[in-house]
Amino acid sequence: MESRHLSVIIRRDPGEVAAFAGDPRRLPDWAAGLAAGEPRVDGDVLVVRSPMGEVRVRFAPPNDLGVLDHEVTLPDGTAVHNPLRVLPHPLGAEVVFTLRRLDGVTADAFEADATAVAADLERLRSLLEA
Repeated sequence: MESRHLSVIIRRDPGEVAAFAGDPRRLPDWAAGLAAGEPRVDGDVLVVRSPMGEVRVRFAPPNDLGVLDHEVTLPDGTAVHNPLRVLPHPLGAEVVFTLRRLDGVTADAFEADATAVAADLERLRSLLEA
């Protein structure tokens, strides 16, 4: 399984970045590759519309370490673990997303996913640095 780490430096305090990025209600503001429209809560799961259809997102419990991992359950029932970290950086915070190429995903589709994640991270940076 191929993995790729995508990251962006955000000139804000890591705690502020983690609080914003880890707020499920803010997901549609910056993670267009995952969420669109108004999310709804179903227990400890966030249900959102996505380009793939309706998905269920379960986040790691709130923590002070910048761990924003989340599991996305796709419309076909496949669950994908997405590591997401907010790390201290000399300029503020570095947000790192690990993208994994799942079985059956073509190289072109993996590249498209990487492009979408990079755009989402850039949108997050733009929102937080505005």
